[in-house]
Amino acid sequence: MLATILGLLHRFLDRLGLRGTLLITCPDNETRRYGDGKGDVVHIQFHNWTALWRIAVAPDPGLPEAFMDGDLTFVEGDPATFLKIIYSGETSAPAQDMHPVLPVDKLRYLMRRLHQFNPKWRSRSNVQHHYDLSRELYDLFLDADRQYSCAYFERPDMTLEQAQIAKKRHIAGKLLLNDGMRVLDIGSGWGGLGLTLARDYDANVQGVTLSDEQLALSQKRAKADKLTNRVKFDLIDYRDVEGRFDRIVSVGMFEHVGVNHYAEYFNKAYSLLEDDGVMVLHTIGRTGPPDVTSAFIRKYIFPGGYIPALSEIMQAAEPSGLHVTDVEILTDHYAETLKHWRERFMARRDEAVALYDERFARMWEFYLAASEAAFRYQDLVVFQLQLARDKLAIPRTREYITDFDRQGGRRRGQIKAVG
Repeated sequence: MLATILGLLHRFLDRLGLRGTLLITCPDNETRRYGDGKGDVVHIQFHNWTALWRIAVAPDPGLPEAFMDGDLTFVEGDPATFLKIIYSGETSAPAQDMHPVLPVDKLRYLMRRLHQFNPKWRSRSNVQHHYDLSRELYDLFLDADRQYSCAYFERPDMTLEQAQIAKKRHIAGKLLLNDGMRVLDIGSGWGGLGLTLARDYDANVQGVTLSDEQLALSQKRAKADKLTNRVKFDLIDYRDVEGRFDRIVSVGMFEHVGVNHYAEYFNKAYSLLEDDGVMVLHTIGRTGPPDVTSAFIRKYIFPGGYIPALSEIMQAAEPSGLHVTDVEILTDHYAETLKHWRERFMARRDEAVALYDERFARMWEFYLAASEAAFRYQDLVVFQLQLARDKLAIPRTREYITDFDRQGGRRRGQIKAVG
């Protein structure tokens, strides 16, 4: 059995045509070398055969779990460099050899709608699993405004803080804000976007979240900024929101809706928008066809989460009555964001261990590295969709977005829709 496992592993890695050097030391202390010998070097060591067996049966989550449990350690290099080498391969091997479809993969695809079944009670539990972790954990790597979503790098030399400010401004431009507009922020996080829209664009914002930690900090920030008369944060499921709004914005929340609930989501958004209302949806997406959530991510990081293909979003949005008026694809912006987060986390990794333990720190180290790799080398991107009840409520050309960005975002919302 061990010979079979090693044979499969060696055959697979040999055919990848890796750029760089990958050294693998097995529990019998035999070390094998893969790659073209140029560039990055990574040396990993397996400390027992069980880890190799688990990876052979199901690389995801077998590989990250082996790292978390200490069954796989890095003699040289780190998870981010390892994934860079793995995804660097150029080969003439058939696609099925490069990305073999294992029985467990087929089962996961068949089970994906069950995994993404997110009624209200389950949605709250899923959100709490991730977002109600220690507040100090997020202090280790996020910017001061606690923007936990893709930043907007207009220039490659931008700092994380500058790119997150640019992201909020870019979204504000697409919202076509005017003074006093009522804005619903679905999935309001720690309040940064809602506070910005109220302070800089004179909006009246209602933010909704399912996280107790996020709610508490958002309310504290609103009080400290003396914006409680303009911003209200509530612990409520978006499906229970009532009233009508001039604008709706949702950043980094759609990934938690679940494909079973997409139609419900867009129908609810339609019912909440005024007749001339505009919505901006910012979500992780994939440029390929529908797929499944990584088993590691689903089990340890974002239970109930799913990254949609654009076709899945459109299929649900089109019957709702909302017109899709603009689609922008942010290609590697999230890869750069995650790089900043990973480097900041690793610089303060000891503090993460003190907050939780070594296994938790390894889990987050792999999560950040794997996420960065997925955006840099695989098919993950960010979609920014603008939707409206009345398509003529949107300017005829996209110049208003570019002008808004170039002028640094005009305060007090002076953008008006024109024919």
